[in-house]
Amino acid sequence: MDGLRRSGVPANLRAVTDPIVLDGLRPVDADDGDLRTLTAFLNWMRESVIVKATGVTEEQGRAPVASGTSLFGLVKHLAVAESYWFDVVFQGVDAPIDFTMQVSAEETGPALIARYREAIGHSNAIIAACGDAEARSVGPPGPARSLRWIITHMIQETARHAGHADILRENLDGSVGHRLPS
Repeated sequence: MDGLRRSGVPANLRAVTDPIVLDGLRPVDADDGDLRTLTAFLNWMRESVIVKATGVTEEQGRAPVASGTSLFGLVKHLAVAESYWFDVVFQGVDAPIDFTMQVSAEETGPALIARYREAIGHSNAIIAACGDAEARSVGPPGPARSLRWIITHMIQETARHAGHADILRENLDGSVGHRLPS
């Protein structure tokens, strides 16, 4: 499809609802409407985080730096951020939110990644069902935000944490970039 290479990304790491996937270090090639383009870039950043958290041991994924941040903690935090921005803020759902990055003994890396994938799928379904970048949020707190603003904020939030994940993973096994280590 449009020259995008799929062979370098395992099927289980492909974006939940968007057919555009990572292709090495090249950004996605979606430029056919605000929501599709923004969602494609957000999916690319989401997948970058998932790639970094995949293939590490439980001990490695939980290993914190001085601030307490860990790979699995970032994944947990981002799953909650998806719910907060798309459910609580955009749709007005009343749900408890805990942005902690602390991973409990009962939580496993694969379960956290699955929860993040589920949150991504849910957020993408909200975006697709709305279909209007100008639609305004209905939930508290703060001013009503456009769906475009919320997606852009999530790109920023996810990209920042993808950078953290890059550094954490490089410190663990030397892997860099958007690909799984070979």
